[in-house]
Formats: sequence, structure tokens, C-alpha cells
Amino acid sequence: MFIRSERLFLRPGWPEDWQELLGLIDDVGVVRNLARAPWPYTADDARDFAGLAQSPRFPHFFVTLPGAAGTRLIGSVGLAQGERGETEFGYWIAREHWGKGYATEAARAALSVARTLGHRHLVAGHFIDNPASGRVLTKVGFRKTGAIGQRFSLGRGHEVASVEHTIDLGAPSDCDGGDCDPAMQAA
Repeated sequence: MFIRSERLFLRPGWPEDWQELLGLIDDVGVVRNLARAPWPYTADDARDFAGLAQSPRFPHFFVTLPGAAGTRLIGSVGLAQGERGETEFGYWIAREHWGKGYATEAARAALSVARTLGHRHLVAGHFIDNPASGRVLTKVGFRKTGAIGQRFSLGRGHEVASVEHTIDLGAPSDCDGGDCDPAMQAA
């Protein structure tokens, strides 16, 4: 599955992406904001993630930035089945691309796919010391649940307070008139 947004191209990871992935995510400032990425992040971790099979129900994408010299990997976004059976939404963007709106753009594109796949309710969270991620979630239509839970961070090696968010995507027929942006649906 491939997604084109205004500036980005989202695609599945391929095994040969592992070196580019490692170059971007081998950054403690990125990994400490993720629940499932270990630190240190090794070549084997990059190979495993780049070669991870796609789930038709819970796809994940490499976020790439097209340019004159080809596309460059800048992060990842996707869905996963959570520990309690819910559909979890997550993303990361490489440090050199922070503050440029890429996370918001990639999240909106992935949410449109989630809706198309029949997901109606998603959860997401961000560690309490990463409010920028919460701002991205809010921009794309997630709302805080009011709960702060404890989530284990593999990269930090311990539990961290996590601000919990949720979004209801509605049924596919709810986008009459062509406006299927989840942020607009939540307004």
C-alpha cells in the first residue's frame, strides 16, 4: 500500500532500507520518545524493522520525502494492535525534519488509510516529556482522554507517564462531500 500526500510519499519498508533507517533512528532523542524501539538501536534492529511483514489490517509505512535525487526516508507512521486489543496509532520523524509539519502530514495520510480499512476508534499516546507529539495528535483530530497512564519505554528501559489520546473516525460514508479529514470530523 502506498500513499501520496502533498509533500510526502508513504510506502512499505523494504529490507534494503535498513541502513538509511539506522542512520535516522540511531538518535537517543528520537528513540526516547518511542515505546517499542530499543536503545541503543542496532543494525539488527534496523534490519528487523525494515523487513517486518505488513499486516493488511495494521499497516506501517516509511515516510519519505521525494526530491530531484530520489526519495529520502524521514520517519515512520502506522497502526498496531495494542496490548488491550485496541488499534494504536504511532509515528516518528527524524530529528533533522522536526518542526516542518511532516509528522502532521504523514499522520493525516495514515489516518485516511485507517478509516478506509474500517478502523473506527484509535488510541495514541505521548510521553509526558514530549508535548510536541501531543500537539501533532491534536492537530490531526485526536483528543486527550484525561488519563495519564504508565507505558514501558524499551529505549528508556522503564515506565514513563504517557498522556492518552483517542479519535473516532466514523463510518466511511460519513465523508459525503469529499471532506474526509479526521481533524475536520472531530471539529
